[in-house]
Formats: sequence, structure tokens, C-alpha cells
Amino acid sequence: MKYLYFALGIVFMLIGMIGVVLPILPTTPFLLTALFFFTKSSSRAKIWFEGTKLYQNHLNDFVTRRAMTLQTKVMLLSFASTMLLIAFLMMNNIYGRIMIVLLVIFKYYYFIFRIKTIREVDND
Repeated sequence: MKYLYFALGIVFMLIGMIGVVLPILPTTPFLLTALFFFTKSSSRAKIWFEGTKLYQNHLNDFVTRRAMTLQTKVMLLSFASTMLLIAFLMMNNIYGRIMIVLLVIFKYYYFIFRIKTIREVDND
């Protein structure tokens, strides 16, 4: 089972990495799922994953505090919003455009009201 958990951790980490670039894929849930599977596979895999730049840049504050810095929020929202705006402008389908608008509304709601904003990152 440990090998299966490790393989699933790799799969979800790769999907999360793709989600960093593509705004339509949510990065955080996939990386949290990868963390779950790495934790189940072995303590060494968990330590390795928590040491990666991907984890440190995108998950550490969210996992430990359920919060992000304002700079991280602005960076993620601006990048994702730009990509969604491009998709919106290129799409001719009205239902697709409605879905993109709903996604943008949900994204901003979630980042503003559901994720706490912290002032600075502590380097403990």
C-alpha cells in the first residue's frame, strides 16, 4: 500500500504543479491531497514533500495557519484573473463565459472571505 500511496502522491503533486500554471485547475486541493498520500506512504516522503519549493511557496502558510500573505493572494488572483480574462475573451460560447464569470466570482469570494490574510511571513 505504501507504494500505491507514494504513486498517488506523485500524481496529485504533478496535477497541482499543472494547476500553478493553469488557473482552471485549483492548485491547493491537489497539493493537499498529495500531502495526504505522501504522509500515508512514509514519513520520509512527507518530509521531502514539505521541503519542496512548491510546498513552501503555495501551501506552507495555508496548511499551518489557514492563511496567506496579501502579496501571495494578489499574485495568485492577478495571474489567475488574467488567464481567465483571456479565456473569456477568446470564448464565443455564452455558457462558457457564464461559467468563467461564476468561477471568478467564487475565486474572489473564497480568497477574500475564506482565507485569512496575514501581514508577513515568519521565518521560524
